[in-house]
Amino acid sequence: MLRKLAIISVIVSVTLVLTALSMLSDELAVAKPQSKVHFTKTITSSQDPGVGQGSYEFALVLSPNQGSLYTGSLTYTASEAVEVVVLHELDKTDDGGQPTWTVDGNTIYAMSVIEPSEARSFDFTGAAIAFRSQNPFIVTASVDGWIRGQPVELVIQKLEIKEKSLSLPDARVPVTIPMKVGFFGKDSVYYILTDSSNKTLAEKITEKQGWPVQFAPKLRWSPASSQDTIYVFTNGVTGDGIHGFQGEVFSSTPAQTESYSPLRTLVSVSWKEGQNPQILDTDEDILKAEKDSRIKLVRTNVTINAPQVAWPGGQLFVRNETTLSNETFEKGQVIGIDKDAKKVTFVAHRGWGFDGRTIYYIMPDATPKGPADLMGIPVSPKLANVLSGVVFADMYQFKNGFKGPGQLGFQASIISSKMDESYVPICRVSIVEWKEPDSALVLETISDINKKKSDGSIFVTLARPLSDDHVVNCPLVELTNLSNKG
Repeated sequence: MLRKLAIISVIVSVTLVLTALSMLSDELAVAKPQSKVHFTKTITSSQDPGVGQGSYEFALVLSPNQGSLYTGSLTYTASEAVEVVVLHELDKTDDGGQPTWTVDGNTIYAMSVIEPSEARSFDFTGAAIAFRSQNPFIVTASVDGWIRGQPVELVIQKLEIKEKSLSLPDARVPVTIPMKVGFFGKDSVYYILTDSSNKTLAEKITEKQGWPVQFAPKLRWSPASSQDTIYVFTNGVTGDGIHGFQGEVFSSTPAQTESYSPLRTLVSVSWKEGQNPQILDTDEDILKAEKDSRIKLVRTNVTINAPQVAWPGGQLFVRNETTLSNETFEKGQVIGIDKDAKKVTFVAHRGWGFDGRTIYYIMPDATPKGPADLMGIPVSPKLANVLSGVVFADMYQFKNGFKGPGQLGFQASIISSKMDESYVPICRVSIVEWKEPDSALVLETISDINKKKSDGSIFVTLARPLSDDHVVNCPLVELTNLSNKG
């Protein structure tokens, strides 16, 4: 009996010791040092160093560390859709046929791949995090998490970390637009026609000039004080006018600063029966002909966007350099003006639309004078009068955060325009400023701005240089019409 009790006692003692050792082992495992991981960095991709992965461009954001584990959240934006690669430590004898990644064939990682996206936020757990694509890319990633285990970083890739900068491909590209020729004071006016509040007219001009005029129905509600007049002939002397007759007649040019506006109320001019049509090239001649009962004038409810490129005594500022920078904003919105061919080449700026889609826009006019001079375009004080109505979009320019091609030297602008019946080509400018620039992210949508504004991360204020509202004529141009896009 005593012998049996002794054996039982030994078994119990051994069991207790094993249990204690097991508990201690678990505590030691849990007690692995944890370090906070919190940063934002921009990485330029390079060739994937993984065996058999040479066809991919690769950007490593969290390096693999022997025996360590990352956990936390990741938010990123990339210059194009990229896959997220999450690596997990794996015994090389136990790959189980699953996708793997290795540099030397000895240390092998199981590989999970998340479907491509240009931007995403998600929680993760893994031994390493990276991005990949078939094409070169730049990605800005923000990590907020922990690493368990002693972090001994293995550098398997040369990382190009830029201090809060993001370069977008094709941030500025040339776009060639046909010019029309009209009159002011018996001299020629060269202008472009980008938008119309009347769909039929937009389609007619598009077909005639081979370059799209956008339908912007809300333009008809632009306050009268924001517009000027354009006379359009519906009969008479044959010519290159909108309806196939003589060229249009303007009542002002940028030389008449207080009167000039790219927004024009269309007044139709018709010769009466029995009259001998002739070229009328001034608004004074037109009004006299009406007084003499030779013509009929009808003020329509159609508004067009018709910025002038060249006018008596002046023209848009033409850049000396035709090479366009993806990095910095430069003075001058025109690369070349060809009056003989009736074409002008504008600089089209890349930005983000309402929902984050890539858009391109030109800037032919603005107000007030200070910003207009910096951009090298005419000032049109009348444009500020659109703010008394609801006929404008919002353009958000960034004052700090990521260095980039925006007008203020930071990330590209976001514009609230949509290419539907709500589209308006006139933009009210607001300034976005990060409360803590070191924590800045790249914002791409109006929703992004509203969220960061709500949580206090950014301040959004109306741009009012010298207490004047900043408004820009910013018609959108279609990608298929960009001259360097085929």
